[in-house]
Amino acid sequence: MTLPPILRRWEALLLLMLVVIAGLNIVYSPFYLGVGNIVNLFQLSIEKIIVALMMTLIIINGEIDLSVASVMGLSSCVTAYTFHAGWPMGWALTAGLASGAVAGAINGFWIAYVGLPSLAVTLAGLIGYRGVARILVEDRAYGGFPEWFNQLGQQPLLGPLTFSIIIFLAMFVFMAVVLHRSAAGRLVYVMGNNVQAARYSGVRVKRVKLLLFVASGVVAALAGLLYSARLGSVRGDMAVGFELDVITIVLLGGVSIFGGSGNLLGVGLSILVILNLRNGMGLADITGNTQTSVIGALLILSVLVPNMARGLHSKLQGRET
Repeated sequence: MTLPPILRRWEALLLLMLVVIAGLNIVYSPFYLGVGNIVNLFQLSIEKIIVALMMTLIIINGEIDLSVASVMGLSSCVTAYTFHAGWPMGWALTAGLASGAVAGAINGFWIAYVGLPSLAVTLAGLIGYRGVARILVEDRAYGGFPEWFNQLGQQPLLGPLTFSIIIFLAMFVFMAVVLHRSAAGRLVYVMGNNVQAARYSGVRVKRVKLLLFVASGVVAALAGLLYSARLGSVRGDMAVGFELDVITIVLLGGVSIFGGSGNLLGVGLSILVILNLRNGMGLADITGNTQTSVIGALLILSVLVPNMARGLHSKLQGRET
């Protein structure tokens, strides 16, 4: 006896979930299929799903980065602080991106070269980078950015598509090519499956891990700047809690928390599931705290269900033999 194909293919379950959620949204809200709502569906969470693309590579590699939301806040605060200190906006944005690269390099150094677990290192980063952000701006809200910067997060560029959505689509294609059609992607999978075997095969494991965390920091910083442009202001508590949604998206997409497996198709479907779920709850006037509880439950299920399915599959195979 074998599992039905739908249970052996996590993406099929995600597609079924998406169809059910979209169907319920259509039934319960006449506004769901409106062009404005479809754009908002992406726009209101665009920064999270941009970060989720890079988080996919990190988790497949067998690591995790809990500091991404704090790096988003840090890059925004560095940009605001330097701009209001008299720097040209272009240089302030460069400083914001550089702060993300530095944060990622710090994470990567302790994880790759010192050998500390990424869970502990990035948890410390979650606290530390947020603390630096709050020191820079204290309890003030910084605004007054150039109009062209605010328009990057607010004004459509191609039809209904904003700059942030265009960046996400370009990154999705790029990440898919890197992960599934390149030697670098194969290294990410190999290291996630067995880091020691990768090391004995001549893979520069430390360098790869360091580069992954630097890239994670830069992508998180970019997302933070896009978030600042969309809101038009910066505070020290920007993006607090975003890491929950980011990790949930990746794990719900079928990426193993232990590394070595998963694909971007599943993550793409997971993005659509969570965005439609949040959108539907928003249209139904469900409070933000309840929405967060639902996402938290999804995070647990995204880890529990695949493990239960694998266990069941192993038992069934054992009976056959």
